[in-house]
Amino acid sequence: MTALLSGRVQELTTGRVPFVHATVVRAQVPSSAKPGDDAIVLQDGSIEGFVGGVCAEGSVRTAALGALADGKTLLLRVLPEGEVEFPDSPGAQVVLNPCLSGGALEIFLQPMLPPPLVEVVGRTPVADAVVAISDVLGYATARSGPATPSPEGAAAVIVASHGRDENAAIRAALDNGVGYIALVASRRRGRSVLDEMGLNDTERARIRTPAGLDISARTAPEIAVSILAELIAALRSQPAMPPVAREAGPLLATDPVCGMTVTVQADTPHLVVGGEDLWFCNPHCRDTYAARVGQ
Repeated sequence: MTALLSGRVQELTTGRVPFVHATVVRAQVPSSAKPGDDAIVLQDGSIEGFVGGVCAEGSVRTAALGALADGKTLLLRVLPEGEVEFPDSPGAQVVLNPCLSGGALEIFLQPMLPPPLVEVVGRTPVADAVVAISDVLGYATARSGPATPSPEGAAAVIVASHGRDENAAIRAALDNGVGYIALVASRRRGRSVLDEMGLNDTERARIRTPAGLDISARTAPEIAVSILAELIAALRSQPAMPPVAREAGPLLATDPVCGMTVTVQADTPHLVVGGEDLWFCNPHCRDTYAARVGQ
């Protein structure tokens, strides 16, 4: 990885921005890429770095956005049309790219997703234990209170303040669409807090109180374990992409000449034919189609 790309990776990681790191692991002459070339692919489909020419780049972009959505690593084989003598890689995703001038590629795609962000409300022993155990799990945490606004993109809000600022924290979590909201309280007090807030049935069903799985926990660390076990189950049932910096994916289109799936970018070759927008994997396919329809 070049120093420039390494710095960019660090910047994105610090900013909790999801991206895919793409690395060429095998290349066949006359491919312009070589093993070790790499790039990052962002949620909008933009690519920084080099993993091949425009045709290979298009295949990488589309596959990387799929990997970003499901959070799974992927070995991508980009092959030109026709017979290719290129050692097989079982389990790889194969894309036949008729636009390649020749030379097969294998590219490893690794989604780099920020860890779940857990907002912890309160300065109690349970709150402290949740933060400590979250660190062991590799989760990011943020402490919030009356003077601290809730962070954007929190995957969970755990209210463990024993009566302080509970209503405001729960209301903010509901309004922000947080997937896991837990109130540390007894069953009776938790019910009283929710009654007092005047929540509708849908909102009330989103709040877990008493917080955590019933494992007969007594100490603060045990309660924290029960809460985080419940959170893990909730996170595993959600899509891979965390709520932070989520963006609508770019438009996908099919090149009417070669049949390639094209991830539309600002510079994607484009024609309007009969009032219909058509996109192409490269200028050659666009010009071929234009000649065919007399444009």
